[in-house]
Amino acid sequence: MYLTLDLDSEVPIYQQIRDRVVEAIAEGALAPGAGLPSTRQMAVDLAINFHTVNKAYDLLRREGIIRINRKSGAAVRPDVKQPSDELRAGADWEARMRTLLAELDVRGIPKEEVKGHVAEVLDAFPGREDGQP
Repeated sequence: MYLTLDLDSEVPIYQQIRDRVVEAIAEGALAPGAGLPSTRQMAVDLAINFHTVNKAYDLLRREGIIRINRKSGAAVRPDVKQPSDELRAGADWEARMRTLLAELDVRGIPKEEVKGHVAEVLDAFPGREDGQP
């Protein structure tokens, strides 16, 4: 698995790992059920501390995106792309989206331009039509 991190970014490395894994799943590069490298292997590959990778994996686990088993390691949950009432009820993603949209508003980006970019990004994810996995 290949991840690109920006070590100079203000975004913590563990958050970047989490974000890249989520993006890889959405883009189809990581399929439901696919295994992930061990925390130690990913740390070696990225030349970072394995505790940082562990923190990213723990965050993904708590979010219900991956499962972690002591014997088989970390893997994308097989049901990861299934609709979830739990996610729909949660306000976390809405809060993050609200902050991002507020930043765009503060920078004066027109709403129609934002809507166009959102539609382009959503359309780029394979196999997604009208909310279907």
